[in-house]
Amino acid sequence: MKLSRFIPGFLLFATLCTTVITGSLLPISLLADETMTNSKIVIAHRGASGYLPEHTLQAKALAYGMGADFIEQDVVLTRDKIPVVIHDLELDDVSNVKQVFPDRARRDGKYYVIDFDLAELKQLNLHERTRQNGSPRYPARFPPGDSAFKIATLGEEIELIQGLNKSTGKNIGIYTELKSPAWHRDQGYDLSIIVLETLSEYGYNDASDNIYLQCFDHTELQRVRDELNSKLKLVQLIGENSWNEADTDYNELRTREGLEKIATYANGIGPSIDHIVRHRNGDMQITSLVKDAHNLNLAVHPYTLRKDNLPAYVSAFDELLDILFNQAGVDGVFTDFPDLAVKFKNQN
Repeated sequence: MKLSRFIPGFLLFATLCTTVITGSLLPISLLADETMTNSKIVIAHRGASGYLPEHTLQAKALAYGMGADFIEQDVVLTRDKIPVVIHDLELDDVSNVKQVFPDRARRDGKYYVIDFDLAELKQLNLHERTRQNGSPRYPARFPPGDSAFKIATLGEEIELIQGLNKSTGKNIGIYTELKSPAWHRDQGYDLSIIVLETLSEYGYNDASDNIYLQCFDHTELQRVRDELNSKLKLVQLIGENSWNEADTDYNELRTREGLEKIATYANGIGPSIDHIVRHRNGDMQITSLVKDAHNLNLAVHPYTLRKDNLPAYVSAFDELLDILFNQAGVDGVFTDFPDLAVKFKNQN
């Protein structure tokens, strides 16, 4: 475990959180270590992002203290080929980039992570996500004013989590996403190779390691398995075709035939909760997606559960957790509020 760049201040913060908050023909999914278990997992979506600005080390430390089983990292590259943890390709909605570098936008008016070196990105402050008009996307969350939250590299975040694993004796996993690898390739960068090299540097190489690697791009995820020969547990994210997230037909992937294809290279799927629970004409219906995936030994980890943005068919966060865990039978959930999901899991 590499700890040379570990930041003691965040270790102290995380320790305080822990103290205060108690709280092939044969499918790849069958060849690798068994993916599905009786133990449900809670994945901290961008950290404890319901309480602190997303993808900051503080949000990850809080998620650790709250008892999340896995902590998520969305990964984008800098101009000097350093993988950093941030959700968007652009910096506009989560940082003060417009104030610090007012002349660095592209012709579309956006400020892209890949146009900045790491040293430049470290000059920015991160804040709670805002809309295009500057108003907070989630008004009841952390105040979006000036703050000293900083962008972290993938290495820095892994060092935080592995450092806490060492000091607490736990084994909390990481859940890393390759963000828009085709877009990176168009910019002249191979995101997958760089991320896999970084993960390997920190000891993540095999299916038995406590990591999931996820991606919306099915062609790239197949490449990671077949061409780059990764043995990590892979998760095929499933979105909507209207998002233009990747050159992938998500409607096809949700069919039994699509899931059979996924099972040849991945260990699980990450669908939207809307792909699992349908709400039509006032009636709630659970689709066959989870059952179909389980028949192929694919784990199912849907996204994203938010207590401040509940679907119309529930009135409480626990009700949504009950539907997904106990009725639909999912294996884990992505949530901005890991403490609430951990509490529900422990009580049920």
